[in-house]
Amino acid sequence: MNSPKITSLGALKKTDYQPQNIQEELAKNLRQRLSDGKTTFNGLIGYENTVIPDVERAILSGHNINLLGLRGQAKTRLARQMTQLLDEWTPVVKGSEINDDPLFPISREAKELINEKGDSTPVEWLHRDDRFFEKLATPDVTVADLIGDVDPIKAANLKLSYADERVIHFGMIPRAHRCIFVLNELPDLQARIQVALFSILQEKEIQIRGFKLRLPIETQIIFTANPEDYTNRGSIVTPLKDRIGSQILTHYPHTREIAKKITAQEVKMGEETIAKIHIPELARDILEQISFEARKSDYVDAKSGVSTRMSITSFENLISTAERRILINGEKNTCIRMADFLGIIPAINGKVELVYEGEQEGAEQISYHLISQACKTLFPSYFPEIKKLEKDDENGPYDKLLGWFLSDNELFLEDTLDDRLYRDTLEMIPDIKNIIQIHQPNCSKQDLFFMMEFLLWGLEANKRLNKYRTLEGFQFKDSLGSYISGL
Repeated sequence: MNSPKITSLGALKKTDYQPQNIQEELAKNLRQRLSDGKTTFNGLIGYENTVIPDVERAILSGHNINLLGLRGQAKTRLARQMTQLLDEWTPVVKGSEINDDPLFPISREAKELINEKGDSTPVEWLHRDDRFFEKLATPDVTVADLIGDVDPIKAANLKLSYADERVIHFGMIPRAHRCIFVLNELPDLQARIQVALFSILQEKEIQIRGFKLRLPIETQIIFTANPEDYTNRGSIVTPLKDRIGSQILTHYPHTREIAKKITAQEVKMGEETIAKIHIPELARDILEQISFEARKSDYVDAKSGVSTRMSITSFENLISTAERRILINGEKNTCIRMADFLGIIPAINGKVELVYEGEQEGAEQISYHLISQACKTLFPSYFPEIKKLEKDDENGPYDKLLGWFLSDNELFLEDTLDDRLYRDTLEMIPDIKNIIQIHQPNCSKQDLFFMMEFLLWGLEANKRLNKYRTLEGFQFKDSLGSYISGL
């Protein structure tokens, strides 16, 4: 209903407005959206056939929901979007602490006001965007924060006895009456505080320091939790889990294509900046593959997960690395290079939790290793697979290129080389263009030099070349010669 011009209880009674609890309101609007073929939740790419149908079923069932998943799986975003399933405007008794419905008040103050003023009781309207409450569950959260407490200052000002229920100061959940309340990281909440939620979820009553109030509080409660928390920091007490209607598992993107769409949607970079930098599709694939490699790496703690934010911030760093090079060289535009991926290491370091072996290697080395693994995984999709054992009498597709390195030739690519020198340096490697023409005949001119560099990184990842990092750039040598000289 959209009638914010109505300002009194009498005028509201003359309309077709009927009181409804928030679960009924959400379900009603969801049914309308589904019947009209409209999208329920926007921007949650990859959840269309998994999480979103589960959430829709929970809303139709009138359930409170626990979104269970690792970090960076859009749990909070999903909860915030539920406000779009609320009516645009909702009437409340003006001045009510807990958003009393004018036709169905539950607080003592609202009831007394209506008894006193009758149809002239003032009514105000609450927009759906203001019907969202959120709280991060930390160990210092108290029952007073969530449920309420006795307020001695109110008792003194109103000259009331502590036995009078009007001395109660309501907490966040009663104030979220007829609203959506999200409690993030539920397992971090102390067990005794979780117990205090039982009666609100099941019996619709609150108990504060001896007061037992029967308040039919109608709040759509959404919990979020990380499975890691069940063992590392705390747990959800069993009776509370039993009172939560639906527990829905979230997940990371299942494919690189979905991951690329999410990154493209979330990246916050100026259009002018991106317009100056050509990004090969292969570069986008490598960027997303790094996250997939991290999620299955033995060096990374799988329980902690690898947030989708890693790909987003890595993409932003990748663009910034290329932009910095443009500014240094005074150029107008450029293409992403493989060496630019070194610039994303700071974005990776803070996003992965390492196990003991990973800590021993060091965060920077693990980040570098993940980039190399991503190249190794994608390499066979673009060039002939490198077999571990090759017969001596067989000519390999990379013999001429590797032979050049075997003849004591080296290649050094400085990070900030201008585009002309960069291209000239790569073109001096014999057969490299020919390999790309044979195996990637549709490679565009814009992508050509990135593909050349990717070929070198792929050969190194498959141990056919050695790549060394210096302060200024990357040096490529043959692996056999390096081994012999080392002996």
